[in-house]
Amino acid sequence: MKIDSKAIKQLAKLLDETGLNEIEVAEGEQMIRVNKGAMVAAAAQAVAAPVNMPSDPTTPQAASNDTPDTVTGDHPGAVTSPMVGTAYAAPEPDAPNFITKGASVSEGDTLLIIEAMKVMNPIKAHKSGTVTQVLFENGQPIEFGDVLAVIE
Repeated sequence: MKIDSKAIKQLAKLLDETGLNEIEVAEGEQMIRVNKGAMVAAAAQAVAAPVNMPSDPTTPQAASNDTPDTVTGDHPGAVTSPMVGTAYAAPEPDAPNFITKGASVSEGDTLLIIEAMKVMNPIKAHKSGTVTQVLFENGQPIEFGDVLAVIE
C-alpha cells in the first residue's frame, strides 16, 4: 500500500478541528486510520448491545446518581477513558461484570472493555486497591477523559 502522507496530514488536521480522537477513511481496499495516541489493543470480540443515542448530542445528559461532582481525571484513583467508544462492564452479555463497587483489584486487572471502531480494548487497573465507584453503565457511550471508575 502506498502511504499518502498528504491524506494523513489532512485527517490529523480534521481531528484537531473536530475534537475527535480517531478517524478512519476507507476507499476500496485501502484504509487510513489516524489516532491521537490512544492505545488500541485487540481483544476477544464481544456482542455489542444496542445503545440509545440522544437525538441532539449537544444537549447535556443527566448524570448517574452514582457520579459525584468532585471526581475528576486528576483524582489519584481515577480510571479515565483513553478513547471515545462504548464501555462494556463484562466480556460478553451473560458474563459477570469485571468489577463492582467494593471489589478488590490488582494492578493490571481488566476493569472494563471499550469498543472503538469494532476493536475491543481492555482497560486495565493502573494500581491495586478497592473499587470505590463505578461511574459507567454497560453499553454506555463514553468520551476521551471520562472518569469510569475510582480505585482507592
